[in-house]
Amino acid sequence: MSTPSAGLPIIYVRGYAGGTPGIEKAVTDPFYGFNQGSTHIRVGRQDNPVLYQFESPLLRLHLDEGYHIVVEGGPRPAKEEDPPPESIWIHRFYDICSGAWGGRPQPFDLETAARDLLKLIDHVRERTGARRVNLVAHSMGGLICRCLLQKIIPTERGERATDYVAKLFTYGTPHGGITFAVGFGVPEALRDLFNINGSDIFGPERMYQYLTPDPDPDGPPDGWRAVDIADDDGSGGPADAAGRFPLDRVFCMVGTNSQDYDVGHGVSAEAVGPRSDGLVQIENAQVTGANRAFAYRSHSGSYGLVNSEEGYQNLRRFLLGDLRAATDLVDVRLPADEEVTWQAEVRLTVRGLPVLMHERAAPHWCPIQLSDPTEASLRARAATAGDGAVPLATTFLSSRLSPDEAGPLRFVLDLNLLSLRETHGVFGFGDHLEQTADFADTLIVDVDPGGPRPAAWAQWNSEVPGAIRDLRPTGDPLPDEDPRAGSWLARIPLPATTRPILGPDARIRLTVGPWN
Repeated sequence: MSTPSAGLPIIYVRGYAGGTPGIEKAVTDPFYGFNQGSTHIRVGRQDNPVLYQFESPLLRLHLDEGYHIVVEGGPRPAKEEDPPPESIWIHRFYDICSGAWGGRPQPFDLETAARDLLKLIDHVRERTGARRVNLVAHSMGGLICRCLLQKIIPTERGERATDYVAKLFTYGTPHGGITFAVGFGVPEALRDLFNINGSDIFGPERMYQYLTPDPDPDGPPDGWRAVDIADDDGSGGPADAAGRFPLDRVFCMVGTNSQDYDVGHGVSAEAVGPRSDGLVQIENAQVTGANRAFAYRSHSGSYGLVNSEEGYQNLRRFLLGDLRAATDLVDVRLPADEEVTWQAEVRLTVRGLPVLMHERAAPHWCPIQLSDPTEASLRARAATAGDGAVPLATTFLSSRLSPDEAGPLRFVLDLNLLSLRETHGVFGFGDHLEQTADFADTLIVDVDPGGPRPAAWAQWNSEVPGAIRDLRPTGDPLPDEDPRAGSWLARIPLPATTRPILGPDARIRLTVGPWN
């Protein structure tokens, strides 16, 4: 067990329960599902399942970080002792929609759930003495949180959301709504028209209403996108203004496994398509410019995001880590061949963990498009990295979680470059080798958090003799190219074999800075 870290209260906000049977099932659980673990994990080239016991995020935060689990027996707690700031609370917003305790059920309303969340935050702040809280949400719960941050606090309290909330972590939240790969838009139109079980909250018209401080009665303007957190004037940037929550304080956990989402006997996964977690499409599960990680996990169930080691380790370090490390691909000059599409695959792992922290792979329908990027990816690049850089991975590290004998903190980034040839709109496979990379190497990064500024070393695996575990950083660390900044920055040359693909000037830009 690691040394417990002083942290802020965590409020968990669950996802959509559907109709009355789902709501009644949800309210019978004191923790609204945050206590559910799993015994499944998929590994290997054939995705074969093996036994892997994950206790649940609730229990792990208690065991690993000393968090107090708050169960007070009723809606009006009578306990005299106040819990510590390091405590976990559950936003039981579905209770008023249930008839389980003899009352008249109220229809679910997302804005009401957001207002009640603010009341809970006030209560938690008073009881714990903490100035702010962290929000952790699954699926629709993230939309309740965004309604609170973008609309309720700025308009109804006239205050900054950051005065109440420090960070927002979402698992599989449909930040861009829920769309379908079938039906040419008809299923979405019918859902929003008939609003069965309140499902119109996943459509653009309703999302515009609860995510916008002062929505236009005529509906969203041209170009409005639910995945963007923008100022009132529509400008970008991470400014903490009314209606704007800092993007660097948001983390989106994105699932890429649709095949294991068996809700509705697999009908949902078929309708949404393979580029999803079975319910939320990959591009809709992330806020533009926010921190994010991809995991081969489904929306929920035995292989779900919330009850996964991958999700938990990202959550733990985002909330309680002390370093943020970002890798971007910069100064890329692809070959001038319009018939060839270039993609990148990345996998990131942190020393000492049994799972990948981040994985974007072509077989999982989420490679990074290096050529012919979509408008969405361009906007994400501009917001995240700037200067046309391609974000590869962002991870959070904790100096408390590295054994002293292991030396500096270490994370490893696998980078593959793939090409597909297309002639007259049809892929040509005459010279194609399936799942074979044109370039593949591993960047090993060691970070020493000691001293007034972090220092880092980096080496490509192709240049390291022997096993990676035997590598020890030696010599001077990489030079800091911008010592004036609050973080440390270096550009790492790629192996010479990449020059015909990425050009002679391509670099990995590594940025390491303090967190929390």
